[in-house]
Amino acid sequence: VAERGPGAAYHMFVLMEDLLDKLKLLSYEEEVLRRHNMRPLSRCPSPAPPGGWRRRGLRIFTIFSPFLNRHYFALPTNPGEQFFMFCTLAAWLITKAGHPFEQPQEYDDPNAIISNVLSELRSFGRPVDFPPSKLKAGYGEQACYVLDCLAEEALKYTGFSWKRPAYPTEELEEEEITEDDAELTLNKLEEDVAEEESDNEENFIDLNVLKAQTYRSDMNDSAKHEEILQSTIDAAEWNLEVERVLPQLKVTVRTDNKDWRIHVDQMHQHKDGIESSLKETRGYLDKLHNEISRTLEKINSREKYINNQLEHLVQEYRSAQALLSEAKEKYQEGSGGVTERIRVLSEITEVLERVKQETEEKGSSMTDGAPLVKIKQALTKLKQETIQMDIQIGVMEHTLLQSKLKEKSNMTRDMHATMISEATIGAY
Repeated sequence: VAERGPGAAYHMFVLMEDLLDKLKLLSYEEEVLRRHNMRPLSRCPSPAPPGGWRRRGLRIFTIFSPFLNRHYFALPTNPGEQFFMFCTLAAWLITKAGHPFEQPQEYDDPNAIISNVLSELRSFGRPVDFPPSKLKAGYGEQACYVLDCLAEEALKYTGFSWKRPAYPTEELEEEEITEDDAELTLNKLEEDVAEEESDNEENFIDLNVLKAQTYRSDMNDSAKHEEILQSTIDAAEWNLEVERVLPQLKVTVRTDNKDWRIHVDQMHQHKDGIESSLKETRGYLDKLHNEISRTLEKINSREKYINNQLEHLVQEYRSAQALLSEAKEKYQEGSGGVTERIRVLSEITEVLERVKQETEEKGSSMTDGAPLVKIKQALTKLKQETIQMDIQIGVMEHTLLQSKLKEKSNMTRDMHATMISEATIGAY
């Protein structure tokens, strides 16, 4: 997670949101949930799967949180239920994508189911870079990834294509405000006061001029007060004028939803409603409580009765369990001795095989006549070589004798020639 970034831990929630939308596009409610008598993932929980899954300890429990159901395969709730739902949806999506795939049955091996699903996913060209054991829990990023890829392949096979959203044009309704000249609103008063204050702030005020104006206004007010004190207007006319001007002096305050008074009033209203509803429902709840208490008492009494009736069977079962445990201990002891003897037997067998092999080698070497034949062949070859050497020696002796005789005859001839030449020289 640290290598991919801090937001990688929440990637499976995004995958689950996309997966739920794709399943709705593929009409999984009609084709999967109704066929297997299940509830949608975004609402109430699913019922229990077939008996084989329950016998393996994969009992299904109810889940009431809508957040968990909306992120069903992203958060761990019940591994048995989630694995069953994962296998069911995976098989349906693979079949929807054009590859026939059998629905997992009661006694199927979970490892075989996971390997078949991953092989189908690889056949679609999707990479699988995580171990298959990650899918045994039935939740997590890997489960969301597998189902999301299969849903995409199913959408491609059905010819579905995403289009740009067409937003409807909303016409803004102009609020018709009927302004009554006879009513003076508080907002208008505040706007008028704010405008007057801004105008006064923009203009510079001279203190001397302000004093003179104040003095004049005081003089005029005193004169007016004197005139009012000496007024001669009839009271009936004054009342008529007051009734005519009174609607214009009416101030209406608009209610603001953010005002704390509105929230207090709402809290009081809700409190009164809760109290009134509680008075009606308390009787039903008390009645339900009493019925549940009586039912629990009946169940406890029935359980005690059954235990008393089956006491002898329980005793027989316990004795059978004790005998079984003793037999298992004896079997383990016997199996340990057998294992040791098997090991000794294997060692003796290895030694015996080695001795047999050496004996066979020696016996074969003793009864084999190949060495004698080789010796005879060698002797024959030596005789032939001896005869050839004798012949060569005789030839050499003959050649040596011939050379000696030739040398002797040459010496004799030379001696005769020398004697003849001396006699010839003496005669002359």
